[in-house]
Amino acid sequence: MKMYEKAPAKINLMLDVLHKRADGFHEVEMIMTMVDLADRLELSELKRDSIIISSQAGYIPLDEKNLAFQAARLIKDRYNVRSGVHIHLDKRIPVAAGLAGGSSDAAATLRGLNRLWRLGIPAQELQELGAELGSDVPFCVTGGTALATGRGERLTPIPSPPQCWVVLAKPPINVSTAEVYGRVRANNIAVHPSASRMQEAIAAGDFAAVCAGLGNVLEDVTLKLHPEVQQLKDAMVKLGADGVLMSGSGPTVFGLVSKQSKVARIYNGLRGFCKEVYAVRSLN
Repeated sequence: MKMYEKAPAKINLMLDVLHKRADGFHEVEMIMTMVDLADRLELSELKRDSIIISSQAGYIPLDEKNLAFQAARLIKDRYNVRSGVHIHLDKRIPVAAGLAGGSSDAAATLRGLNRLWRLGIPAQELQELGAELGSDVPFCVTGGTALATGRGERLTPIPSPPQCWVVLAKPPINVSTAEVYGRVRANNIAVHPSASRMQEAIAAGDFAAVCAGLGNVLEDVTLKLHPEVQQLKDAMVKLGADGVLMSGSGPTVFGLVSKQSKVARIYNGLRGFCKEVYAVRSLN
């Protein structure tokens, strides 16, 4: 038997860091939504008790370092599953990009194995499993648009933002999320983006207000470490994107674009800066 799962990328419409917690994580407030750039997973049941990961991408680990492998092992151990699985990852989301590609793969693995092995695990329980794998995994389990608090695992679903085009561009660098958060000093953040203002803009279906409310306090850290991310942001603004922001800890920059007529110009202009450019739709 085979199951297929889609694992979409996420972007942060706003990301704020409130303080560092006693457990070493940061207390965050984020609004996340998904876009139509996705990995695809094919899950095939194996009679032998093993986990096999394969991929057409030559640049990702295929062992226990892979989050999909960790998700499969977690669900097998927790629910005492004796069957094995072969997971083929058709990678489309750039790695180490601030788009939660690995987290979305893990979430898709949890959903797919829940169906493949007929475990009947409710969504809330899948999210709790996901939280053991990473802060973005619970959101990726259910997708949509959500306000995330805590370390990112406490989710409140909210309406989707007005549908638009999203142009994503990843410069040829990788950014360590741990390093970026390690350099954040919450007490020194001068301007905090407003989750309530973003929610009001989304509720009103006001695309201009959504663009005006974009904000990510991690930009201050990543842009100092990697000035090319700032250059990419500046280029996207000049090319006519309506709202521009770095996603997550970076280095991917996204631009929200209301008119399809602008998309080709922005896409082609950015290809002069980096090879990894994608023009996709937001997901409702």
